[in-house]
Order: sequence, then structure tokens, then C-alpha cells
Amino acid sequence: MDLIDSSGRRLSGATSESLQAYAQSARELLCMVDDPAASVARAIEASPEMTMAHVLQAWLHLLGTEPEGVAVAQAACAAAAALPANDHEKHHLAAAQALADGRWREAGQRLEDLSLRDPLDTLALQVGHQLDFFRGDSRMLRDRIARALPAWSSDMPGWHALLGMHAFGLEETGDYAQAMAEGRRSVELEPRDSWGWHAVAHVYEMRNLPRDGIAWLEPSNAAWAPGSFLATHNWWHLGLFHLELDEHAQVLSLYDQAIGGTGSSVVLDLVDASAMLWRLHLRGVDVGDRWQALADRWTPFARAGNYAFNDLHAMIAFVAADRGVAQQEVLEAQRQAMESDTDNAVFTREVGHPAARAVQAFCRGDFATATMLLRSIRHHAHRFGGSHAQRDLIDLTLLEAALRGGDAALARGLTAERLALRPRSPLARRMAAKAMGV
Repeated sequence: MDLIDSSGRRLSGATSESLQAYAQSARELLCMVDDPAASVARAIEASPEMTMAHVLQAWLHLLGTEPEGVAVAQAACAAAAALPANDHEKHHLAAAQALADGRWREAGQRLEDLSLRDPLDTLALQVGHQLDFFRGDSRMLRDRIARALPAWSSDMPGWHALLGMHAFGLEETGDYAQAMAEGRRSVELEPRDSWGWHAVAHVYEMRNLPRDGIAWLEPSNAAWAPGSFLATHNWWHLGLFHLELDEHAQVLSLYDQAIGGTGSSVVLDLVDASAMLWRLHLRGVDVGDRWQALADRWTPFARAGNYAFNDLHAMIAFVAADRGVAQQEVLEAQRQAMESDTDNAVFTREVGHPAARAVQAFCRGDFATATMLLRSIRHHAHRFGGSHAQRDLIDLTLLEAALRGGDAALARGLTAERLALRPRSPLARRMAAKAMGV
């Protein structure tokens, strides 16, 4: 007999043991902590006939954007498709299959429709929210969650996660005060909610309040770091705050201890490592042999071509480490991606491929080409994913290319633009002063 979960949803093929392991996996994913993949594997072992356990396994292997995760997800979807499923489970499966096939937009819309019908399904909301993030859709980051809020109340399990997700959407759409309030409330309710901590960190980043950001993350790392698979990213945010204060030695120490020096080969961690070293590189900071170690860990992904945002960060490591063969592998993988019928073809064509070529041009001293390519994408760079804070790397690179390339008018315009957003920023002030002398 099918069992019913805590939200009153029937789960095909579940047993008491598999339901317990499945619920644990879902809770771990909701906070982004511990090992939800291991938990759902226990659910499948306890009941191979539990349809949603296979679907959850697919989601977990797709959300990491790891190229090898796609094959695992495809197998999980095939296993689920061979089992009895109710209407709700069929909708989840169709969305997971769409993403496994590279149809990101379709997957997001299928989950949107599912959440409209069942706003209490935290899995649909969370996965949809992550897809909005991966596609750079700031409005849906906010509105997907806002639509569900009237069905919820503060005494319901999982309310902290709704607040954390909505806070991030509010931040990405510029409502910093409300984002701050909801993000803080999220972690008050659940101190291990990694996404809630992350949402507030983004507010401090966008408001250019690095000291407040440090005060938010540094003393509380015992709450948000242990067991969190978002820990590297939150350490990265802490590094950004120190970087804004020109505390380069502290940034390198954080990099070595918690960002790139951990040896992690998880793609999302590698993205953060590339992004941090590149910002230091643009400032002229000597990072020693760190690029070589990072490029080594990126090498297995050079031919991945499954997500343009990742490709750019791989290219950054390869150009900085002077890995010519790997650079060409990235470009060839991107060319193949652009010929495919997946949504990543669009991500790559519109943003990822020009960005990768721009980084190449920058590192060989062809600042005019780098400037031309980056100007062509900066106003629609959100189309290949990431947050405003992450995509700032494109603006920083463009500004530095304009300065180094002697494009005086553009450099002055870009620095004025940055100073308007970050009037207290030491870096923005230095860039403005340099632009005046170009």
C-alpha cells in the first residue's frame, strides 16, 4: 500500500523505511546540508518501487550541473518511468526528464505549473527556484515563491526555506530591505538553512556593505558551514567582503582554507575558486601557483559543454594557467553545444562563448577584442545564469580591459557607473582615478 508523507501527499511504492529515508533526503536538500544523495539511495534500497525516490535522485544529480550527473539522472528517470505513478509524481518526472534532456526552460515551467497546483510541495518550489537561479531569471526567483506564500503559515515545517528562497529572489530584484528581513528570519528559525545565510550575504554584497557582511558571516560560520554543500559559496561571499576592503592576504587565506585549497572537484566549488582568483588577478595580486592546481581540477570538465556558466569559469582557469589545449577543448565543446537542440545552445551562443573568448583575448593582451566581446553581452549576461554578484566578474573584466586598452571614454563611463553603485568602494575609486589618467 502507498504511504502518505507529512504533507498528505501519496507516495507510490513507499514503505515505512523508504519514506523515512526519503523525508530525510528532502529535509537535507531543503537546508542544503549533509548528504541527501546518500539518504535517497537508502530510500531506493529500502524500496526500489518508490517512484518519487528515483525522481528525487534525478533532481539531486541534475542540480549540481555536473556533466556525469546527467547520465545518473537519465537512469533514475527511466527507473521511475517504469513504475506506477500518480499524477503529481508524473508531473515531477516529466520536469526532471526535461532537464535531463537539456530543456531547462521546460523543466522550470513544468515545476511552475506543479507549484500553482500544489504550493506546499517544497521539492517543486526548491528545484524550480534553483533552475531560475541557473537561468538567471531574477523575477521568477522572487515570484515562483511569492505565489506559494499565501498557502503557507509560519508554523508549518519548511517555512524557513520559503523565507530564505523568497529573500534571495527579493535581493535579486532589488528589494533589499525586505530581503534582509526575510533572510534573517529564515536562519533564526533554522540556523542550518544555508540558502537563508546566502540570501543575506547577497544583500550586503549588493549594498556594498562589506564590514556588515563580514559581521554576518564570520562569527556565525559554526552554524552555516559544517556539513553544508553551500559552504564553499558562503566562504566565497566572505572572501568578497574582505576583497572589497583590499584585505588581499585574508582573501588568499580564505581561498586556501575554504574555497580553492580544499581540493574539491565539485564543479560549483570550482566556479567559486575561479571567480575569486580572477578577481585577484584583475587587481594585480600574485596568487602564486594556485592557478595550476585549479586548472588541474578543471581539466576533466574541459569538454563538458553542458552549462555555459561553468564553461566560462573553466576557461578562466585555463587561460590563467596557460593551458592552451584545454582552452581549445572548451571552445570546441561550446561549438558543439551551440549546434545542439538544448537550451544550453542559447546560453552558450548568447553569453558563454563570447565571454570565454573575451577572457582568452584579455589574457593575451588583446584588450580591444575583450572589450568588444564583453560589451556585446554585458546587458543580457543574466541569460546564462548566476547571480548579480557572480556576473559582476564580467563588468570587472570589461572595466579592466577598457583601462588597459586605453579606451578612455569607455573607462570613464564604466567607472562613473560603478562609483554610482559603490561610492565607498576603494577599488571603484582607484579605477576612477586611473580612468581619468587614461
